[in-house]
Amino acid sequence: MAADANQQNNTGFKISKTKLNTGTSTLQALQSLPTTARPAVNANDVVVPEGYVVEPILVGLSLPTDVAFADDGTIFVSEGGSSWPTRPYMPARVITLHPSGKTDAIEMNVQAGPRGITWWNGDLYIALKGGYHMQLVKYNLQTEKLTILIDQIPSGGWHEPGGPIFSPDGLMYFGHGSVSQQGVVLPQGFTVDIAKHPLAHDVPGEDVTLTGNNVRSRDPKAPFPFEVETGAFKPFGTPARKGEVVKGQLFCNTGVWRSKPDGTDAELLAWGIRNPFGMAMNEEGELYVTDNDYEETSERSIANDPDRIWHIKNAKQPFGSVQKPDWYGFPDICGDGLPVNHESHLPSRGKAAELLLKNPPKWAGPAAFLEQPHSCMCRMDFCRSDSFGHRGELFVAEWGTLAPLNSPRKEDLTHGFRVIRVNVKDGTAQPFFHNKQMGPASTVGGAGIERPVSCKFSPDGKSLYVLDFGVVKVTPGNMMAFAHTGVLWKITKK
Repeated sequence: MAADANQQNNTGFKISKTKLNTGTSTLQALQSLPTTARPAVNANDVVVPEGYVVEPILVGLSLPTDVAFADDGTIFVSEGGSSWPTRPYMPARVITLHPSGKTDAIEMNVQAGPRGITWWNGDLYIALKGGYHMQLVKYNLQTEKLTILIDQIPSGGWHEPGGPIFSPDGLMYFGHGSVSQQGVVLPQGFTVDIAKHPLAHDVPGEDVTLTGNNVRSRDPKAPFPFEVETGAFKPFGTPARKGEVVKGQLFCNTGVWRSKPDGTDAELLAWGIRNPFGMAMNEEGELYVTDNDYEETSERSIANDPDRIWHIKNAKQPFGSVQKPDWYGFPDICGDGLPVNHESHLPSRGKAAELLLKNPPKWAGPAAFLEQPHSCMCRMDFCRSDSFGHRGELFVAEWGTLAPLNSPRKEDLTHGFRVIRVNVKDGTAQPFFHNKQMGPASTVGGAGIERPVSCKFSPDGKSLYVLDFGVVKVTPGNMMAFAHTGVLWKITKK
């Protein structure tokens, strides 16, 4: 008998420091790299505002996901490994670049790999994707001791862990996105982690009553013409009943939490956030998270849903006092506050969505900022330095669209592929770092940026580091990422 997904526990993993053979390169040598998918890297092909300079710091990274800094200036870059067939298998590890120039790596045998990293109080904190649960761990570089802090958050599907980040008072904030892509587990999930976790499903953060609207689809596990029905918060092939109540759980997904640094006393601040991959707190202690839009494809297709940044208001409440988490809309409300079946969100391909929740919770919007659909806002950081400029503004890495795979619309083809700076007070933004022509360098030409996945300020606040995921080829039917094409860029004010 198959076990319930919530009973599948990760069992820990091996982690250790290893030597890493790296070399230095001249700017001239970067114009003839051995990686045919990205044969050149050239800062002269990117655009930043007058008064700033750009330089590549690391090249040849494989599927990088985040950058962090120790107090002494050591730079950490996580490489995410992969459990998806859309990426080649590469080691899950964290590359460490010491101030001396020495480089080594922290390697780990996890199913997918590190997604978020941060340094706090002498330890490296890592959010890991892989298995039925997301794991949040800390690793001490001196003792090489690994401590698993959180291992209960349901995962195993599409979306990613968010954070961890720390507030000035030492509380740890983290998140996790949805298992399903569109509110219901669908066949395309079997092209990613659902193939290894067929029992995975979304879990609500509070009790919800279902409408009983199920989604009929083909069954990729069975020969044609078998079809199945799947409901919200159910494993693939399991229908929901009208009026059925699904119990909410502290460790849901689509959630944002905070806890003590050892992972205890976890408190759910918010849920209903499809993919809270980017998290940042400003100097006033206000927490903001990114969230990506629904896709215009599949048996629950939704069009023109804007990317958004949510203000998590419950983060200002005293620790331990939040009695009810705020709800930000997943699986039934778009970023603009309209229901997924509103006429403005009717798709031009795929089957239009139906509502899944009866009497949904009160919506916690509006968003602090709305961005073009499929910009894919990722990790971000607030500027806390007058020397860099734009103090108090939020710098956001935009990975870029997967159109035409996730949208048939021509206007979506160039959304993202840049870093923007956002004024969260008035909801406006300006481009800050991009190619001369919007889009990835491998498509628009030149040797500039491909897909920014994270941006963080150095501890002294004088430089912004932008992590570039590398080359991803997208067609109407599939996508494929290329290893050894990631770059870490550094932007400094003259």
